[in-house]
Amino acid sequence: MFTEDINFEVLDFTNNKYENLKPELNFSAKNIEEAKSWQKLLKSKLIDLIGGLPKNREKLNSEVLKIEDFGTYTRETILFDSAEKMKVFAFLLSPKFIRNEKLPVILCIHGHGKGVNDVVGIKNQVTRNNFDGIHKNFAIQAVNQGYLVLAIEQFGFGRRRTQDHLDSGNESSSSCNLLSGTAFLLGETMIKWRVNDAMAAIDYLETREDVDLNRIAVMGLSGGGTTSFFTSALDERIKLAIISGYFCTFKDSIFNINHCIDNYIPGILKYAEMYDVAGLIAPRGLFVESATNDPIFPVGATKYAINKAKNIYESFDAGDSFSYEIFEGQHEFSGKGAFKFAKSFL
Repeated sequence: MFTEDINFEVLDFTNNKYENLKPELNFSAKNIEEAKSWQKLLKSKLIDLIGGLPKNREKLNSEVLKIEDFGTYTRETILFDSAEKMKVFAFLLSPKFIRNEKLPVILCIHGHGKGVNDVVGIKNQVTRNNFDGIHKNFAIQAVNQGYLVLAIEQFGFGRRRTQDHLDSGNESSSSCNLLSGTAFLLGETMIKWRVNDAMAAIDYLETREDVDLNRIAVMGLSGGGTTSFFTSALDERIKLAIISGYFCTFKDSIFNINHCIDNYIPGILKYAEMYDVAGLIAPRGLFVESATNDPIFPVGATKYAINKAKNIYESFDAGDSFSYEIFEGQHEFSGKGAFKFAKSFL
């Protein structure tokens, strides 16, 4: 017998598993009351699946290390604690052309790459204002539009990597695999740890007098979209979530395409698909954008998930709180429709 005559298509096995799933918490509410009850159940289950969240927030111990002037905005370099022995590095950008008023704020979260530097224009230790790379320096775009911006460095990237990666000389290397595996061994997930960082970032914003706490948005690309998405699902202080290069179905993205292990939540498909999780954000704002040629979050599946999420939002009488943009491009940030929607929503 020749093995070339045998079908060893391994994804047939996994996709068959998916097709036979009967998720326990798929959205099926008939009215707003049922929808709200469903949200409580799925939110509780999601918290369990990611490994739980702290019952009490960590003392921030925040400090400003440096303040720099970039002409149209200032940039503060900030540290704060999100958990015991967990320090978060961040930049806070403040527009100089708006003074003496509380500002809407966008929490900006980068994806894979060189860390927070990718969204604030730092390249080779020099700050640049050109909007190149997949992130398009979206934190600078946001501050230029009059938003206060807090850009955090995600756990496992940039300055927050293991020493071997810091010593490697490769700024784009990440410690995702080791740290995500460690999280699984502990019964937790990287998504939990990064969501907790983002929640601590909002805790920090609550300590500042220049922030309008009723107008908090979060914006993330790719892996930053992952963190932004799940943080928005679990933290109701966020009024608007802008998700770029992530929103899709689990099945057509991380289930069938090779992705970084930091994207995974063990067991989530037994309960819900990605568009169901989007329903946890309703009736708060949600804007998703996807590129036509994104190879790792296929646009066809994104359109399908968009329709599913839109139906959930309409069940909350919140259809106007959900919007999207499909743009020509690869796996990258656009922002054209996102900033327009943010202006009307915040």
